[in-house]
Amino acid sequence: MADSNRPRREPPSSKPGDFNALDLTQRFEQLLRTRRLNNLTERSRSRSNSPSIQSQPSRSHSSRSSHHTSTQPSDNSAAPPSYSSLRNLPKIPSPPQDPASFRFRNRLLTLSVGPTKYENPGLLDDALRAIPLDRIYGEAEDESQLMQAQAASIGENEKPEWGYQDCVIRALLRWFKRVFFTWVNNPQCTRCGSPTSALGMTPPSPDEAARGAAQVELYQCSASNCGAYERFPRYGDVWALLQTRRGRCGEWANCFSMLCRAVGGRVRWVWNAEDHVWTEVYSEQQKRWIHVDACEEAWDNPRLYTEGWGKKMSYCIAFSIDGATDVTRRYVRNGATHAADRNRAPEEVLLWITNEIRKMRRETLSKEEKRRLIIEDEREEKELRGYVVQALAAAIGKMIPTTPTSAGDEQKLPARRSGAQAWRQARGEEGGRGGPPGGDGSPREGH
Repeated sequence: MADSNRPRREPPSSKPGDFNALDLTQRFEQLLRTRRLNNLTERSRSRSNSPSIQSQPSRSHSSRSSHHTSTQPSDNSAAPPSYSSLRNLPKIPSPPQDPASFRFRNRLLTLSVGPTKYENPGLLDDALRAIPLDRIYGEAEDESQLMQAQAASIGENEKPEWGYQDCVIRALLRWFKRVFFTWVNNPQCTRCGSPTSALGMTPPSPDEAARGAAQVELYQCSASNCGAYERFPRYGDVWALLQTRRGRCGEWANCFSMLCRAVGGRVRWVWNAEDHVWTEVYSEQQKRWIHVDACEEAWDNPRLYTEGWGKKMSYCIAFSIDGATDVTRRYVRNGATHAADRNRAPEEVLLWITNEIRKMRRETLSKEEKRRLIIEDEREEKELRGYVVQALAAAIGKMIPTTPTSAGDEQKLPARRSGAQAWRQARGEEGGRGGPPGGDGSPREGH
C-alpha cells in the first residue's frame, strides 16, 4: 500500500536530455483532439453559414491556443476554404440554375437525339445498299495485310497500328470523299446550269420539313435570260442525304457517320460550338476514339482545326447511342492560343448535362454493358488528361534553352480544303490567313 500511495516522480523538464514517452503521448493526443475540433468547427461553419458554437477550452487547450489561432477565425462569418483544401477536389455536377444554362442544356439534349437514328434497321439496310461493299472490304483487306507485314518486320510480337475494322473505315472514308458525296458552295441552276447567287433563307416546304430540313437556302440564277430560283434544303434526315448525296459539313458528317455504323463501326457525331461537325470512330485495336473528318478526308488528326485551320474552339461535344462526352481537350491542345471562352454554362453544369444524357442512353443496358462503358469512360478521361499534361510539358520545354530544332521536325498541318476560298476566309479557317468567322457579313452556317 505504501508503494501505491507513493507520489510519481516527474523528471525535471529543465534538463534537455530527459525524455518522457507518456507525456509526449498525452501531448500528441491532445494536439489531435484540438485539430479535430477545429476541423469540425470549420465544417459546421461552412455548411450552415452560422456562427459556430464556442466551447469552453480545457486548460491544456488554453495553454496551446497560440498555436491554433490561424485555424480559428476571429469573426462570426464563414471563412473561405483554403486553396490547399480545394485544389485536388473533382468537379461536382450541378444542375442548371440560370437561363443560359437551361438553354445550353436544351441545345445539347436536342443534338444528342441525332445519333440514335443511326440504329434504325431499315436505314441501316438502305445505307448498306449504297456502299460498294466488295470494293471497301477488298481495299481494307489489302491495307490490313500490309500493316500486319510492316508490324512483323519490326518484331515478332509487334501489333499493327490499325486493325481490320479500322481499315474498313479508312477505305470507306476515301470512297465517300472521292466518289459518293459532293460539296455544295452555291448550287447550280437546274434549268440552265449557270452559277447562282445567294438571296437568303426561306421557310422549308412541307415535304422538305418532313425530310428533316429545318431551313432552306434560296439562290437565283445569275444568267440574265434565266433568273430561275434554286432551293437548297439543309436536310437532317440521313435517308434524304443518301438520295441527294450533297451538302456541307453537317450533311457530310451526318451521312458518313451513318455509313460507318452500317459497316459495323461504333460512331460518335461531334458538335463544335464554332460551327463545325465531324465523326469519331472507336478503334478496338487502339482502344480509343479516332477523329475522322469526311470533308477533309482526315483520319486521326484532331489538331487539324486549331493548328491547321487556325480556329479557336470552346466546346467539342461527342454524341453517340451511349451518351455524350466533352472531348474538347482532344482537339484543343494549347488552351492559351487555341481555346475560346467557355461561357455558355459553368463547367459543373456541363458535367451534369453530359451525365444526364449518359444516364438516359444507358438506362436499358445490362450491368455488363454499363460496366464496360464505365471502363471506356475512365480510359478516355485518362487520355484527355494526358493531352493537358503534354501541353504543359511542351510549354515548359519551350521555356528551357535547348539545342534548336529544325523547322521540319514539327508537323505542318494544312488549312481547310473543303469549300470555296471566300467562304473559308469568311469563317477564319485558312490557317490564320483569313478573317474571323462571319467577318464579312456572310453566313457562318456550314453544317
